[in-house]
Amino acid sequence: MLKRILAATAVLACSALPLAAQGHGAAAGDEMTITGQVIDLNCYTTNGASGAGHKACAQACAKAGVPYGILSSDGTIYVPVSSKPGDPQNSKLAQYAEGKVKVTGTHRSVSGLHTIEIKTVSAES
Repeated sequence: MLKRILAATAVLACSALPLAAQGHGAAAGDEMTITGQVIDLNCYTTNGASGAGHKACAQACAKAGVPYGILSSDGTIYVPVSSKPGDPQNSKLAQYAEGKVKVTGTHRSVSGLHTIEIKTVSAES
């Protein structure tokens, strides 16, 4: 009896996953352009490391899966995201690690976290 209940629960759980994924609609956002510095989120937020002297570390961290962020001139950190599941964004910012960029895209603020879905990115001098 217990095996049947567990099996039925497992089947229902697996069946519900695709339905749950479909229920996530894209949150509305605002188109915006930001300028800022591409940072290694881990090192910047844990020990303040950033800038040209931190570039090699930032690149190594990104290769290990740590996401880049964009530190805007007003001090806001934007996390690059995608509306497509499983679509990492580090490759869009890798060549600009610890450098200044100009990014256009869709900004969303959810539970205090600022994100940007990148449409264009270029070096900013």
